[in-house]
Amino acid sequence: MAQKGFIRVGFVEKIEPAQLLGDFLGSLGTEAGAVTIFTGRIKGNIEGKKVNSLVYEAAEPYSTQSLEKIAREELEKNGLLGIMIYHKKGEAFPGEPVLFIAVASVSRKEAMHGLSTVLERVKHEAYVWKLEKREDGDYWIIGDSKRVPKKDS
Repeated sequence: MAQKGFIRVGFVEKIEPAQLLGDFLGSLGTEAGAVTIFTGRIKGNIEGKKVNSLVYEAAEPYSTQSLEKIAREELEKNGLLGIMIYHKKGEAFPGEPVLFIAVASVSRKEAMHGLSTVLERVKHEAYVWKLEKREDGDYWIIGDSKRVPKKDS
């Protein structure tokens, strides 16, 4: 039987959703009645402009600690059975997976709510810096959609 309330988080060079999902499912016990997953990918077009790549920067160990804090708090608050959060670091290209989140619980309502809450917290609280390289210049992404042009130094 799997350990109750497990957490797995980190920053990796490559997100492999099928492998991560397999690892997550293999860690669950029979009490898990629901598993929800989210895989975030790089969009190829933003505001009508071609996206060439995104560069993700993490300040370790603080970045991983921020993911751990989110997972631990949501696990306890929502009575979840397991949470997995893996985020890409380095450069990523359109269509490439960059974020994988899996949440397990006894029932679907808790799993759906838990996934949504974890995702929003990762987007707003994780220590990750994103530089979007587009055909019309480079932009720092702040929050969900605010873009600030990168100033050349």
